[in-house]
Amino acid sequence: MEIELLHIADCPSWVEASRRVAEALSETGHDGLSLRYRLIRTEEDAAGVQFAGSPTITVDGNDLFPGSDRSSELACRIYSTPAGLAGMPTVEQIREAMRAYGD
Repeated sequence: MEIELLHIADCPSWVEASRRVAEALSETGHDGLSLRYRLIRTEEDAAGVQFAGSPTITVDGNDLFPGSDRSSELACRIYSTPAGLAGMPTVEQIREAMRAYGD
């Protein structure tokens, strides 16, 4: 399983999102997996991957939260969380999405 966090340079959420992904990996018994980071610099970079805004979390190249449309725009992503709209999913949402992906 390959986990990657796609982000743009100006994204205020990607560092905290990476911490949440690492926590979810640990909680699901995948702490041996490494989280890779990919800086999306251009619209061409974004068009070549499953990018839906920054941060996008992918597993084996697939968006872990596939409800959002792909985008080649260098923009922030908004997630729907139990507390409302946010710049990243919660640890619990990441954990549940990873469990669902593994099924």
